Amino acid sequence: MTAPEAATTVTTGTTVEYIRYRIPEERSAEFLAAYTRAAVHLAASPHCVDYELARCEEDFEHFILRITWTSTEDHLQGFRKSDLFPAFLAEIRPYVAAIEEMRHYKATAVRGEGSAVPTPYAWAGGAEAFARLTEAFYAKVVEDDLLAPVFAGLAPEHAEHVALWFGEVFGGPKAYSLTQGGHSHMVAKHFGLGITEAQRRRWVNLVQDAADEAGLPTDAEFRSAFLAYVEWGTRLAVYFSGPDAVPPAEQPVPRWGWGAAPPYQPDGDGDVDGD
Repeated sequence: MTAPEAATTVTTGTTVEYIRYRIPEERSAEFLAAYTRAAVHLAASPHCVDYELARCEEDFEHFILRITWTSTEDHLQGFRKSDLFPAFLAEIRPYVAAIEEMRHYKATAVRGEGSAVPTPYAWAGGAEAFARLTEAFYAKVVEDDLLAPVFAGLAPEHAEHVALWFGEVFGGPKAYSLTQGGHSHMVAKHFGLGITEAQRRRWVNLVQDAADEAGLPTDAEFRSAFLAYVEWGTRLAVYFSGPDAVPPAEQPVPRWGWGAAPPYQPDGDGDVDGD
């Protein structure tokens, strides 16, 4: 392939390539079959993050292949010079002449999320829900024999700040960042605490109990996302509270999404979509 290419990143360290095809409708079935076979070699490449072949709804002859690479160099010097590329090219070679564009694109600052899928923050009930969560949680913490020493001398506003943190993490307003700081600020609060695995596990258990008391949603999709963050965050807390911790570079508050399971949405009949 010799179409012009220009490097880009959509997220740190990745590159997105778009290849636009014009395939006569009578050849579309064989084209899709060829790419189904070729995709096996894409998926096997350690340089391929993901891929998707889309077909135009208004004009069935137009197709766009999107491939996310770990970098442009990895695509050109890694995949194309690997043992996988000849087999990939053999499958799609009959359609190379149908390529109208093949380039990499740089992402701009114009990006965001729509409202078709609610954030975990909105799904949980917003600021009030997370305020109830931290209030219930810290009421438990101060009476817990294992965790009380860690939170000795807790500032009165601590629970409120953690509620802002949770809210921002799960897709709410950037209130913690604006009033307290970014991820590094939260991490710094754990330096020198020497949190043990037993204390971490108790923290996880108590915050789940607090979520029940606070009336956070109990659907499997929300709770799996919630617990995934809790596991990630508490394990970082253990590391950063230890003697070998290396303070992280300045970085924003992490944003946590739904993960593997999107929010449960019943269809018009009250059943799960697709059932």
